[in-house]
Amino acid sequence: MSNSVQAVVFDIGNVLIKWQPERFYDRTIGSDARKRLFAAVDLHTMNEEIDRGQDFYQTIHQTSLEHPDFADAIMMWHHRWNDIAAPVIESSFALAMALKSRGHAIFILSNIGQKPFDLAMRRNPRLAAFDRIFISGALGVVKPDPEIYQKVEDDSDIPPAGLLFTDDRAENLMVAAARGWQTHLFQSADTFARALVKRGLLSDAKTEITC
Repeated sequence: MSNSVQAVVFDIGNVLIKWQPERFYDRTIGSDARKRLFAAVDLHTMNEEIDRGQDFYQTIHQTSLEHPDFADAIMMWHHRWNDIAAPVIESSFALAMALKSRGHAIFILSNIGQKPFDLAMRRNPRLAAFDRIFISGALGVVKPDPEIYQKVEDDSDIPPAGLLFTDDRAENLMVAAARGWQTHLFQSADTFARALVKRGLLSDAKTEITC
């Protein structure tokens, strides 16, 4: 089966880097204040606009103006982005680098704005090691819109069956699979490592995630 995989495609959030904003706010302003904030302000929809290519600062600042009682907490989404998008999932990066060292192409396909990705890259320069990077903020379309998968296929010149995609969201994988991509629902680096071994892309799961 390994011969059919021409590139392994990684999501970022909860695959390469933890993405749990609620936990950040729980630590920063307390659980009760966080619950009030998220009940009053749809921060995830705000972030989806950034994912679609809207300006990082302006989108967050405008939201803070619309909710003055929560302005300081909302602006943390901008000012403390790298604390929200954290920590790095080291075992996943180890898998990606192991694949690359064996000559396998590694891609990123993620819903993330251009500026947030630049900030993530600055903190995690290993992101630059990926052979191709497809981010929604630059492409102007988000998963699971079929168009974003088409863009990966067209740009890489790899047929759908040659792409193995791991993502933590089943709805993103369903659209990819319908196009003919190979898919893996990411739950942990350990289970993904075992899947890669079964496909003949890696030789030993335990060694690869601890290297």
